[in-house]
Amino acid sequence: MEVFSSFQGEGLYAGSPQVFLRLGGCPLRCAWCDTPASWETSPEATARVRVPEGTRSESAWVSPEEAKLWIDEVDPSGRMTVSVTGGEPLLWAEFLLGLRPLLGRRRVHLETAGAHPLSLSRVLDACDHVSADLKLPLDMGSPESSGFSAEEPSPTTDAQWQRARRAFLESISGRDACCKVVVAGGHPVDAYSELFEDVSECAPELPLFLQPATPVRGAEGPTREEVAELSASAERSGLRVRVLGQLHRAWRLP
Repeated sequence: MEVFSSFQGEGLYAGSPQVFLRLGGCPLRCAWCDTPASWETSPEATARVRVPEGTRSESAWVSPEEAKLWIDEVDPSGRMTVSVTGGEPLLWAEFLLGLRPLLGRRRVHLETAGAHPLSLSRVLDACDHVSADLKLPLDMGSPESSGFSAEEPSPTTDAQWQRARRAFLESISGRDACCKVVVAGGHPVDAYSELFEDVSECAPELPLFLQPATPVRGAEGPTREEVAELSASAERSGLRVRVLGQLHRAWRLP
């Protein structure tokens, strides 16, 4: 969808300059998604490449080699971390595996929904950092069936979400990784209890970021009191909890 440089606005590396490689396509339907244009792909899709001289449009269907050239245009220094985001980047595991060896000394950070642990296992060793956006099932619409293999359909029920979440957490435990939970307004604190328990049991050392939802597309942001209660609940579960909004939104950056 796009390649550009900016500052990371979320998670463990917030504030660091990075090149963002946004891949289109996502089977999930989060109620508070701020990039719904990333859900679908089409043969006519185009990508925005934002270089110092300006922004141009290119065909979105490219090889890892072509994407690497765009990254180098955006950051000629060759030093910036590449944040692979989406959409859901795990849809494109083969692309990621092809891109990694082309990036040399650049770090690769993966932003993912944390819903497809089998696909993660294919690319995990090619990633220097994983940021998993853990989902509260009641915030999710019905997923689309396309994209992932029959062996790994997107979760739909609470039990399926928990199995996927726990497997994902076990995979990133002990690695350079973090978890994020988008907090919408109007949810009871105990709705998050199972999620907190899974992190506590499967990857208790990982920092957990509570991210107040940006009010978009009718989604409701939480009150200060709701966030405070949720933070206290996570701390009672023994988690390393931090509250961090979307800084790039506050900075009015892409």
